[in-house]
Amino acid sequence: MAECAWFERAERVIAGGVNSPARSFRAVGGTPPVMTRGQGPYLFDVDGRSYIDYLAAFGPLVLGHAHPRVIERIKEQAERGPLLGTPCDVEILLAEELVRSIAGLEQVRLTTTGTEAVMSVIRLARAATGRSLIVKFEGTYHGHSDPVLVKAGSGVATGGGGLSSGVPAGVIQDVATLPYNNVKALAAFLASRGNEVALVLTEPIVGNMGIVAPLPGYLEAVAELTRKAGALLAFDEVITAYRFNYGAAAQMLGVIPDLYALGKIIGGGVAQGAYGGHRQLMQLVAPHGGMFQAGTLAGNPLSAAAGLATLEVLRDDPPYSEMDRLAAILADGIADHAHRWEIPVTINRVGSAFTVFFGPTPVVDYEGAQASDAGRFAHFHRLMLESGIYLAPSRFEAWFVSAQHGLDDITQTLNAVERSFKIMARGD
Repeated sequence: MAECAWFERAERVIAGGVNSPARSFRAVGGTPPVMTRGQGPYLFDVDGRSYIDYLAAFGPLVLGHAHPRVIERIKEQAERGPLLGTPCDVEILLAEELVRSIAGLEQVRLTTTGTEAVMSVIRLARAATGRSLIVKFEGTYHGHSDPVLVKAGSGVATGGGGLSSGVPAGVIQDVATLPYNNVKALAAFLASRGNEVALVLTEPIVGNMGIVAPLPGYLEAVAELTRKAGALLAFDEVITAYRFNYGAAAQMLGVIPDLYALGKIIGGGVAQGAYGGHRQLMQLVAPHGGMFQAGTLAGNPLSAAAGLATLEVLRDDPPYSEMDRLAAILADGIADHAHRWEIPVTINRVGSAFTVFFGPTPVVDYEGAQASDAGRFAHFHRLMLESGIYLAPSRFEAWFVSAQHGLDDITQTLNAVERSFKIMARGD
């Protein structure tokens, strides 16, 4: 069956034809290829075409698709039972490894998704402080619960909306959204309303308005200002944990928050999130405390087994330096080709993740990301797809280099970049 027929079938029974709007091609044009499998750094569609994959399922697949050790552990656990509804050994082993490898994480609670992890962090901060107001930053994306969709990045930004419909005004009034990388704005806000703030929530390295790193001293200032206001600081490390180093980005950056939200990589390609922090805070969570959070699939053994296997590979045979090296070659090569063909780009890279913004201006916040050229990105995306390179269909997402990409893949990708820029420069 032809690929377009598959997507037509999808549109008849799935809203918009996709189960997440981030997978839609509305911002770039065309029809999304319908995939049938992934292997290593490659995706394969229903018509047999192969693609070099830099989507990595929006980040979780740091080991590439279908890593043998992860698949073996999933099969073993499936035979023992994918869902038990009781405490199980493998969830305890995963929790122990998370606590062991992340600074400031003394206790953890597993969830099914990163969205649930952030929801729980917000509720816990409110329970701990007795306050209601949440501070977040423009262009950061923290899942699809109501309060964090205010001026969110990722799919919300790609769709052109500033806020999802259906979010009540009463929710919005308990959320303050400030510019990222702007200490003065945070200081001024906390000076006037700091005694109302329960939580300051941020991605330590933003990944959902494109990759945007904190400016020097920014996170340190955020932590200090938050502490002085008597509020809690939470890092949403759903994307960043175990992506750049073994553990949290917080350790790499030298700023440890009160609470973490985790996801993506810790599930090894299976649905999983987690949240946690200091033991004293986590004692407020039911059954010990009055802050309720639960989930039938939370800590399910299948997800825990996949996540634990992934972390074991990352711990025992760290791929970070090689992923960083290949990402640097790729990002530098894209910049070189852009210069040659006079295509203005700005590339933000941290380790194995980067974003190509079409425009000459440095991007340090959401305003800068929004100023990038959406039309040029869409043209580039279509040309790269024709060359067998799969990128996220949004200018606000990242390219992820996995542990399975090799130099040949990078070379092939740069050849496709040169071809695409050549066509764009000629106006074809």
